[in-house]
Formats: sequence, C-alpha cells, structure tokens
Amino acid sequence: MRRLRRDEVTLLWTIDRSEVHHHTYVVRNRQLVRTPNYFEVPGWRADAAEKETPVLLTCFDRGGAFLGVFDAEELIGMAVVDSRPVGRAGDQVQLANLYVSRAFRGRGVGMRLFEAALDCAREFGASALYVSSAPTENTVDFYLHRGCNLAPEPDPRLFAAEPDDIHLLCPLVSGGRSS
Repeated sequence: MRRLRRDEVTLLWTIDRSEVHHHTYVVRNRQLVRTPNYFEVPGWRADAAEKETPVLLTCFDRGGAFLGVFDAEELIGMAVVDSRPVGRAGDQVQLANLYVSRAFRGRGVGMRLFEAALDCAREFGASALYVSSAPTENTVDFYLHRGCNLAPEPDPRLFAAEPDDIHLLCPLVSGGRSS
C-alpha cells in the first residue's frame, strides 16, 4: 500500500467494482433495518470517470489522501480520505471512497485500506471518520465490524448528496481504533 500520485487518481476506474447484492439497509427510527433487495452492479456507470474524475482531482489538490493497494502493477484497492472538514463541529473528515476489485475481496485489502484511512483522518486532526456508505448489506456490515456506528446527526451537505446512503461515524482515538 502506498499514497497515490495525482496522475494515478484515474486508476480508480480500473478497479472491478462488480457485485451481486441480496439485501440493503435503510434507517428507520434511528435503527438499521435490513431489507431484501436483489440487484447486480455490473461495474462503473458509463459516465462515472467523466463526471467523478474532476471531483477526485479537486479533493487531491486540497490535500486529500489517496491510498492504493497494488498486485504487481495492477491497482486492486483504493481509499480516499477528503481533508475537507465535515460534521456540525467541523471536526470530522470523510472517507470519500473505498473500493476493492472483486477478485481481491475477502483477503484483508479493504480492512488494510480502512485502517490506513483512519490513520489519515488522525493526521488531519479529526475526531471521527465520516462514512457515507452505499446501503448494501456487505458494505454496511464491513463498516459496522470496524467500529462505525450510525451518525447521530448526518452532515447536511453529505446527506443531501446521498440521502439513500447509510451515514456512519468511526470515532478516533490516538494510537489505535476506537471500539
């Protein structure tokens, strides 16, 4: 794992994000509710690179941390921690992206990226890592098993951008993960 250079940001689009889902979560009465919901994600939307690359480069230019895991020369996992403060007190930073290529899931790549993202959030002086998670069961469960909890007050800007996401916080403590 290493920090990516600006010219490597677009390697994100080489990650195989395909996945089959059977359940999603919704928030009802401040509780997570697992619901049946079968669908397949075949990969990136056709316009993803065109629309999202400028957003990623802006994040990079303002000091965001871009972490990559490689298998030889192939990017197999990537995490992005935005340096821009979020949350009511402005003391949190957002995990903007975390993806692991399909063939490498279940091997600890995501866990390593998440732990490194927590370290980056600490470096930014944040009290918590804010995660606006896709509502899919595997994704939400991944974050819950790493110490994230429902955000008591979702960031208004991030919630408006992704109202169907599950908004989570992972509190930080110096020198290790909070439990």
